[in-house]
Amino acid sequence: MVTRVFIQIFVLFLACSSTSSSSTHLCLSDQSASLLEFKSTLSFNDYCMQFTSPQTNSWNKTADCCSWEGVSCDKLTGHVIAIDLSGGCLQGSLHANSTLFQLRQLQQLNFAYNDFNGSIPSPLFNHFLSLTYLNLSRSGFFGLIPHEISLLSSLVSLDLSYSSLTFDATGFDRLSRNLTKLRNLVLEGTDMSGVSVASFSNLSSSMETLSLGTCQLHGEFPSEVFSLPYLKHVELAWNENLTGYLPKTNLSPSLVLLDLYYCRFKGSIPSSFGNLTQITLLDFTQNDFQGEIPDVFENLDKLTILKFGSNNFSGQVPTTVFNLTQVTQIDLSHNRLEGTLPNHVTRLQFLQYITLSNNLISGGVPVWLFSLPSLITIDLSYNKLTGPIGQFQKPNSVMVIDLSFNDIQGPIPSSLFDLKNLSSLLLSSNNFSGVIESSMLSKLENLYDLQLSNNGLVSLSSSNDGVNYSFPQLTRVLFSSCSVRKFPSFFRTSKVEVLDLSNNNISGGISKLEAEGWEGLNMLNLSNNFLTSLEQIPGKYLQILDLHSNLLQGPILSTWFNLPPPNPPYLSLLLISENKLTGNIPSLICNWTSLVVLDLSKNNMSGTIPECLGNYSYGLQFINLQVNNFHGKIPDSFTNNMLKNLLLNDNQLEGSLPRSLANCTSLEVLNLGNNILTDTFPHWLASLPSLQVLILRSNRFHGSISNSIASSNFSALQIIDFSQNELSGPLPANFFRNLRAMKDAPKEKLPGSYLFKTDARVRYVYQYYQSPVNVTMKRLELEFLKNLAILTAMDFSNNLFTGQIPKELGDLFSLQVLNLSHNSFAGPIPLSFANIVALESLDLSSNKLSGRIPSKLTNLTFLAVLDLSKNELVGPIPNGNQFSTFDNVSYSDNLGLCGMPLSRQCSIAGETTPAPPAPMVREDEEFVIPFIWEVVMMGYGCGTVLGLSFGYIVFTTGKPWWIVRIVERDLQTKFTKWVKNRTHSK
Repeated sequence: MVTRVFIQIFVLFLACSSTSSSSTHLCLSDQSASLLEFKSTLSFNDYCMQFTSPQTNSWNKTADCCSWEGVSCDKLTGHVIAIDLSGGCLQGSLHANSTLFQLRQLQQLNFAYNDFNGSIPSPLFNHFLSLTYLNLSRSGFFGLIPHEISLLSSLVSLDLSYSSLTFDATGFDRLSRNLTKLRNLVLEGTDMSGVSVASFSNLSSSMETLSLGTCQLHGEFPSEVFSLPYLKHVELAWNENLTGYLPKTNLSPSLVLLDLYYCRFKGSIPSSFGNLTQITLLDFTQNDFQGEIPDVFENLDKLTILKFGSNNFSGQVPTTVFNLTQVTQIDLSHNRLEGTLPNHVTRLQFLQYITLSNNLISGGVPVWLFSLPSLITIDLSYNKLTGPIGQFQKPNSVMVIDLSFNDIQGPIPSSLFDLKNLSSLLLSSNNFSGVIESSMLSKLENLYDLQLSNNGLVSLSSSNDGVNYSFPQLTRVLFSSCSVRKFPSFFRTSKVEVLDLSNNNISGGISKLEAEGWEGLNMLNLSNNFLTSLEQIPGKYLQILDLHSNLLQGPILSTWFNLPPPNPPYLSLLLISENKLTGNIPSLICNWTSLVVLDLSKNNMSGTIPECLGNYSYGLQFINLQVNNFHGKIPDSFTNNMLKNLLLNDNQLEGSLPRSLANCTSLEVLNLGNNILTDTFPHWLASLPSLQVLILRSNRFHGSISNSIASSNFSALQIIDFSQNELSGPLPANFFRNLRAMKDAPKEKLPGSYLFKTDARVRYVYQYYQSPVNVTMKRLELEFLKNLAILTAMDFSNNLFTGQIPKELGDLFSLQVLNLSHNSFAGPIPLSFANIVALESLDLSSNKLSGRIPSKLTNLTFLAVLDLSKNELVGPIPNGNQFSTFDNVSYSDNLGLCGMPLSRQCSIAGETTPAPPAPMVREDEEFVIPFIWEVVMMGYGCGTVLGLSFGYIVFTTGKPWWIVRIVERDLQTKFTKWVKNRTHSK
C-alpha cells in the first residue's frame, strides 16, 4: 500500500516537473522556425526606426519564441496564438507563401501602423480560421479585400481602417452574413462605394461598435441597425451620399456614441432619444434633418458633446439642453431655430463651447453666458438678437466672443472688458454705439482679434492718451464702416498685423508720425475714406495695401520711390484705384518683385508703361491700369506665364498688340478696349489655352478673320468683344466651331488651386477686390454679377463685316448675348439661332438682313432684349413667349414686316395691308440707350470670378436717367414691359 502511494507521488512529481519544464520552453520548434523565416522576408522603415525599436529585434534562435516581444503562446500546447507587430516599422509585401501562414492556431493578429504594400493575400483568411481579433488599421495594404474574409466565423473584432482597402458587394455581403460573432467592426477610410448598404441589416445582433466613417457609402442606410440591442458606438461620418432615417422607436438603449457628421440623413429626431441615458456624444452636423428638436434631454446626464449644426431644424431651442450637467460642447448653428434664450442658467458648469450662430434666435444676449466657469467660446453670430447687453458679475474665462451680424444696440458693457482671458471679440454688423477708449482695451491684455466693423455709431478714441497703454497681443483690428475720423493713437503701442479702417470718415493725410508703430503691419485697408496724401508706405513687412476710393492726389508713386529705402520688400497687393493720382509709373516699381496684384486704375496717371512691367515679377498675376491717360506702345516684354488678368482699356495706347503676350499661357482676361491700337485680327492669341475674356473694342483693328484657324484655338473663350473696329469680310464658320466653352452647358467653377484657397493675400483679393470689364451692347446698360463659368457673350458690332451670318453660330448653345449690329450682313437670319437656348439678348440691327423672322425663335424663352431694326426683313412677326413682350422699337425700319406690335396688319397670305387709324406711338430715330455690360471681377484665382446679375437699367429720352435693378431672371418679363410702358408714355 505504501509502495503504491509512493509510486503515485513519484508520478505526480514527474508530471509537475514536466509541466514546469514545458512552461519554461513552450515554443514549438516549427513555430519558431516559421516566425524567423517570416522575419527574414521583412524590411524596415529607416525613418520609423529613429523613433522606436521594432518588436522583431528580440526575435532570435537563442530565446524561446513565446518570450519574444509581440508573440504570445498557448501555455498548454505551445502554439503561437497571438502576434502583435503594431507600429513595428515593417514595410514590403506579405506574400501568399509566407511561413507566417503555417501558424494555423493563430487567434489574434495585429499589423496596425506599418507600411506594407500590395494586397492582402487570401491565406491570411483561409489559413487563420481561428482568428478572433484582426487589426490591419493603417497597415499600408491596398486593393480588394479577398472574399475569403467571410471564412473567419470566429472573428469578434475586425479593424481594417485607413489602409486604402476596398470591399465589393459580394465580399461584404458574405461577411455580414457569416461573421455571426462579430462585435466590433471598424472600417473607417475603407472604400465601400460598391457595397449595398442593405447588407448592414445582416450584421450580428451582438454588434457593439460600428465605425464606417469616410467609406464612400451611398444609398439608404437600414434604420434597424440603430436598434441592435448591444450597439454602443455608431460612427458614419463623412459619407456625404449616405441617407437614411432614425427609427422612431427601439433605439438601442446601450448607445454611447452616435456620429452622423456630414451625411444626408433625413426626417426628424424621435422623442425616444430621451431614453439614451448612456449617450455621451451626438453629432448630426451637416445632414438634412428637419422639424423641431424634441425637448427630451433632461435624463441625458452623461452627454458631453451635442452637435446638431447645419441641418434644417426649426422651432424653439430645447430648454432641457441648458440643464445638461456634463455637456462641454453645444453646437446648434446653421439651422432655423427661433425664440429666445433662457434668462437664468446654472447647470452648465462644464460647458466650454456654445455655438448657436446662423439661426433666427431673438431677444437679448443672456448675461449668464459670461459667468459660466468653464466657458471658452461663445458664438451667437448671424441671429436676430436685439437690445443692449447688460452688465454682468463674476466674469468667466471666456476667450472668444462672436456676436457679429445681429441687431444689438447700445454701448458695449464695461464688464465685457473685465474678461481677462478674452482673445477674440467679434461684434461686427450690429448697432453698437459709443467710443472705444484706450483705457478700456488695455484691460484685455490677451486680446488678439478685435472686430467692430459695420457699427455706424461706434468710434475709436482720438485722444493721444493711447500711447500710455500697452496692447502686447493685439494683432488684428477690423473697424470698417464705423464712425472713425482720426487714426487712433494706441496703434503706435500695439503689434497690429491686420488693420482695416475702410469705409470711414478719415480725412487729410497720413504723416510719418501717425504711421509710427505700424512696422509689423501685414495688411492695411484704408479704402473708401477721404485721404489726400500718404507720406510713405507704413510698415516694413507690408504685404497688402488697399487705398482705393480715396482722394489721394499727385505723383504719390514717385514720392514713395524717392524716399530712402527700404520700401516694403514683400508687398504683394497694391490697390490705389479710383483716386486722383497723377504722374507716371516709376520704373523702380519693378523692384517690388513680390507683387501679385497691381491696380492703379481710374486715376489721372500718364506717361508710358514701364518696359519691365511684363517680366519683372514671376508671381505678378493681375495688372489693372484701365481708365488712365497712359500713351505710347504696350511693352513687348511679356515673359510671365503666371499673368492671369491684363486690363489696359480706356487709355491712349497705340501701335500693335505685343506678340510677347503669347508667352502668358495662364492669361484668362485681356481687356485692351478703347485705345488707339492698330493691328489685324490677333489669331495668334488663340494659342493661349486659358483665355476666357478677350475685349479689344473701340480700336483700329482691320482686315478679315482667317478661316483656317485650328480646331483647338479659342476653345476656352467665353466673352469676345471686337465692336467698333474696322474688321471686314465674312465671319468664318471655322471660328465658331472652335468656341467650345460657348457650346458646353454652363458649369459653376471652383475658385482655383490650393494656392488660392490658402494664400491670405490672394484670398483678400478674392473676397474684396472688384475690377470692371465692359462689354458694349445697345439699348440697355446692365451690370452682371455672376461666375465667369456661366457667362458667355459675343460682340462684333460696328465693323465692316459682309456676307451671310454663319449658321454655326447656332451651335453655341450657352451663348447669352449676341450683338452683330451695324455691319453689312445680308441674307436670312439663320434658323439655327433657335438652338441658342440660353440667349438673353440678340441685336442684329442696322444690317441688310432679308427674309422672314424664323418662327422658332419664339422658343428662346430667356430672350429679354431683341433688336432687329433697320434691316430688310419681311413677313409676319412671330408671336408667343418672349416675343409677346417686345415693342415696335425691336422691328422698326423693316418696311416688309407686319403684325403686332407694329401698326401694319398682315393679310391672310402674310402680306401687309393698311391699318385702320389708331393712336400712334412716337418713334424717335435718335432713341438709343447704350447697352453696356459691366462684368465685375469678384476675385482673382485660378478660376477668375466674374459676375452676371442684372444691375443698371438706364433709360434716356432727354429726361433724367432712371435706374432699376433686376435681381432675378424671372423678373425679366416685367422689366421689358416696364421699358415698353415708359417708352409709350414719353
